[in-house]
Amino acid sequence: MCTAPRILIATIGFALTLAHAQAQATLDAEAKSYPNRAVRIVVPFPPGGPADMIARLVGQRMSEDWGQPVLIENRPGGNTAIGAQMTARSAPDGYTLLAAMDTTMVMNPLVTPNLPYEPLKGLAPITLLIKTISLVVVRSDGPKTIKELIAKAKANPGKLNMGAGTITSRLGALQFAKAAGIDVQLVPFKGSAEIGQAVLAGTVDFALDSTGTSLPLIQGGHYRALAKYSNRPLALLPDLPSLSVAAELPQLDESSTWVALVAPAGTSPAIIDKIHREVARAYSDAALVAKLQSVGIDAVSSSSPAEFAAFIRSETDRWSKVLKESGNLKLD
Repeated sequence: MCTAPRILIATIGFALTLAHAQAQATLDAEAKSYPNRAVRIVVPFPPGGPADMIARLVGQRMSEDWGQPVLIENRPGGNTAIGAQMTARSAPDGYTLLAAMDTTMVMNPLVTPNLPYEPLKGLAPITLLIKTISLVVVRSDGPKTIKELIAKAKANPGKLNMGAGTITSRLGALQFAKAAGIDVQLVPFKGSAEIGQAVLAGTVDFALDSTGTSLPLIQGGHYRALAKYSNRPLALLPDLPSLSVAAELPQLDESSTWVALVAPAGTSPAIIDKIHREVARAYSDAALVAKLQSVGIDAVSSSSPAEFAAFIRSETDRWSKVLKESGNLKLD
């Protein structure tokens, strides 16, 4: 090879190296100064549900530690797709985050054609925040046990309405109906606030709802919890039986939703790491954890971005198998 091409190749290589170094220096500088203005957390549900609760609690702590406003913006609709699309299309600078759910990152891609966002291509995992425990609830004048509810449904085929919010909750509710051998009508809702109104008004006869939003209604005597849709302990309702035991349906071991933080794809890893470390610091505060537990929400260990990405993949494998085994279950 003659000298000129070698010089040209060396020059191009040097230019690329310099450009990469300059780009990295810019990213490092942005991460160091982040955040220097207001951060927005998009919640793809109406106010009041578990995603909204955790976003506000964590957002408040971020604001206190960072000295910058952290704003909560509720963008419900489309089974979280509206908020997810909005976030995925935002600038990848760390100033727009999403309180994503299992629906957003796992269920939508499995059940929704032509989704307006791509979970792992359009959104960057940051950390898991909470895993909820769903409860089977009725109005306070409803059945007193899960077996009584099942007997009532069997005596009135096709006449009872069953409420659920997220796709995961709807699938869990339909799995319960199928396993119990009852013919009930699924009524889908956008969020927990709507579910509560429907149960209290008698629009639905029973519902799957999160512990966080059900607890005040249970404590106020408006709701009766018949079972928890999990075999995990629930400190605030220690005597509440699991659905698998109370209904004698061992296959119904877990139907829970989770909430996590994600950012637009392309967000600097240094900024994502900074946000993750902030959540981990917040979760090290026993007072914050106790506040979550007081409303029926158990904080999970702050997972790293890589751990959270692996969790999303494992959840996708799990629910894809459930959907295949469920055959013709309809979620809407």
